[in-house]
Amino acid sequence: MALSKEQILSAKDFTSEIVPVEAWGGEVHIRAMSGAERDAFRAAIEGGQAPVGKFEASLLALTLADEHGALLFTLQEVEALRGKSAAVLDKLAQEAMRINGMTAAAQEEAAKN
Repeated sequence: MALSKEQILSAKDFTSEIVPVEAWGGEVHIRAMSGAERDAFRAAIEGGQAPVGKFEASLLALTLADEHGALLFTLQEVEALRGKSAAVLDKLAQEAMRINGMTAAAQEEAAKN
């Protein structure tokens, strides 16, 4: 059965995962980005020339969410996120990349399908 435009646009297709962050004393929700958010992320990292911390903080600004899927940060708050532990940002960025299909393994898996 072919999907209608309304069915496609109303589909709940954002996945998210809960990731424990011991250093912060709790856990965070990391969710998949929309196409528009992915474009904003790419623009924020200046064509891949951004420092690692800005890359990670920009990615997290567009993937850290509350339990309802609403983003916790904006791209205007990237510098605040960059002030957090590099080790924690690294860990969370890796999870966000995996959830959003941005890792080499995810790209290889997608190529198989």
